[in-house]
Amino acid sequence: MGRTRVQAAERVAGRVVARRGERVLGALAAAGVAATVVMALWVTPPDAVQGDVFRLIYLHVPAAWLAYLAFAVVFVASIAYLRTQRTRWDRLAAASAEVGVLFTALTLVIGSIWAKPVWGTWWTWDPRLTTTAILLLIYLGYLAVRRLPDSPARRGRWAAVVGVVGFVDVPIVHLSVTWWRSLHQAPAVARFAPRMAPSMAWTLVLAVVAFTLLYAYIVTLRLRVGRLEERAMAEALSPRLGPGAGASASASPEAQAAEEVPAGG
Repeated sequence: MGRTRVQAAERVAGRVVARRGERVLGALAAAGVAATVVMALWVTPPDAVQGDVFRLIYLHVPAAWLAYLAFAVVFVASIAYLRTQRTRWDRLAAASAEVGVLFTALTLVIGSIWAKPVWGTWWTWDPRLTTTAILLLIYLGYLAVRRLPDSPARRGRWAAVVGVVGFVDVPIVHLSVTWWRSLHQAPAVARFAPRMAPSMAWTLVLAVVAFTLLYAYIVTLRLRVGRLEERAMAEALSPRLGPGAGASASASPEAQAAEEVPAGG
């Protein structure tokens, strides 16, 4: 049953990240982001207490959500790689980690900009901020492991272990505001939704959906770049393996499967 589910997930991933699916994702992400900008800047009212600076919530919350999502994908893909040794899962974990690092850094930057007028400082060693900074360092370390001069298989295993263990910090980040005394507000949706104007609540939902589509689009692009990098490396090594080695490798069932399912190898 578990293997069947994995195969079904691979087939779905293959259809989603095909070139046609990639274009659809790109169009939907662009439309969603554009609609979010219009709603956030011109439709929603300013907050009664914080004024216009509150509009940063439409960037800050989706960016934090995508950090969670990206590292959850790293976690699942890393487990799948350790179980199957299929490089498609390793490639997916690497792509999602890169995007997760980007959005974690964006979360910290936007949070600092928001903190200055509200808290009076750009940064404080608040539990939420500190654990988020640690999360960023963990996955920067994950990306550093992927650069180690080692065999791809061993490097992938070490990275997968870091991807699984590092995910422990995600629930710590999320629950830090309830576990410890913190300047940071409680989870934004739980705190603000009851008193939000409907336009503000729907704009926040739209922003989360739009950023999720943007995440999916960026990951599909990164997966395609990863396949091209692997193909270029295989072609560079093929003269050492003898004439026709590169062609036979690209024509192998594994290579064909990799083309059909960009998340794998």
